[in-house]
Amino acid sequence: QVQLVESGGGLVQPGGSLRLSCAASGFTFSTYYMSWVRQAPGKGLEWVSDINPGGDSTYYPDSVKGRFTISRDNAKNTLYLQMNSLKPEDTAVYYCNAGGGKGSWGQGTQVTVSS
Repeated sequence: QVQLVESGGGLVQPGGSLRLSCAASGFTFSTYYMSWVRQAPGKGLEWVSDINPGGDSTYYPDSVKGRFTISRDNAKNTLYLQMNSLKPEDTAVYYCNAGGGKGSWGQGTQVTVSS
């Protein structure tokens, strides 16, 4: 069965950094587009980043561009999200996704940015 397990969330001050990880199993990770999506309290899902199977093409919305970096290690079946210069509005549960909206989702990891 497909399994995605996010980790690395926590409480950080504004301007701080966190590195999220998503461990994947049960499918051929190296052939899938992967994404990070987040959900702030009381809000809907917001796309954060995409990365192609080879890891050499990445995509970001303006809200995180220049601050977040998505990457992957296909040998370890792991997806990463490096988050720098964090803002309170980045507070959300962060989910990794394989294969888009009709694909698989993890359980999420909480990121809280607060003084």
